[in-house]
Amino acid sequence: MTLARPRRFDLIAFDWDGTLFDSTAIIVRSIQGAVRDVGGRVPTDTEAAYVIGLGLAQALAHAAPDVPREKYPQLGERYRHHYGQQQDQITLFEGVLDMLHALKARQYLLTVATGKSRWGLDQALAHVALKDLFHASRTADETAGKPHPRMLHELMAETGVPAERTLMVGDTTHDLQLAANAGCASVAVRYGAHDTAALAALQPLYIAHSARDLHAWMQENA
Repeated sequence: MTLARPRRFDLIAFDWDGTLFDSTAIIVRSIQGAVRDVGGRVPTDTEAAYVIGLGLAQALAHAAPDVPREKYPQLGERYRHHYGQQQDQITLFEGVLDMLHALKARQYLLTVATGKSRWGLDQALAHVALKDLFHASRTADETAGKPHPRMLHELMAETGVPAERTLMVGDTTHDLQLAANAGCASVAVRYGAHDTAALAALQPLYIAHSARDLHAWMQENA
C-alpha cells in the first residue's frame, strides 16, 4: 500500500494577473496605450510585460523612464482608462477554477498577493465571482509592492501560518523574489509574463506549463 505524502504547506498565496487571471496581453496593451497617450517612448511587449506584478506607479515608471514624473498621475489615469475598456474580456485560465475549489476542499488557506490596487482586485474578484474562495488578500496600494516581503508577512501573520508552511505561486520573477525575501517556497507558472529561463534562475520548486499542470503538482507535492 502506498502511503500518502505528508502535507507540506498550509497557506498558498497566488499572484493574480498572469497566474490565475489571463490578463497579460491586455495589461501590456494598456501600458503601451498609456505611454503613447502621454507622449513617451512606447515600450516593447517584453518591456511592458516585465513590469506586470509591480505596483502601478512602480510599473509605469519602469516601463516609461522618459516620461516626466509630473506626468505620472496622467499616465496612471490613461492606463486605467485602457484597462477598463478591456477588462470584461479577461477570464480565468482554463483549469484555475477547478484547482481553487479542490484546494479549498482540502482545507488549504488560499490568499492573493498582487500588484493590483485594492479597487482593481475587488473588481476582478467580483467579475469572476471568486471572493469567497480566498481567506485573505493583499494589494500593492495597501502594503509594500513586490518584491518587498511585507505582503506575504502580513498574510502569514493574519493566518498564523509560518514561512516554512507557506507557498507563493506566480508568473514573474517579482513573485518568486517576493517569496525568497519572505523566506517562503515558490512555484512558477510559465504561461504568464516572464520567460522560463528568468523564472528558473530563482529556483522555484516547480515551473508549471498550464493551470492543470499546476493543479496536478499541487495534488502530489503541496
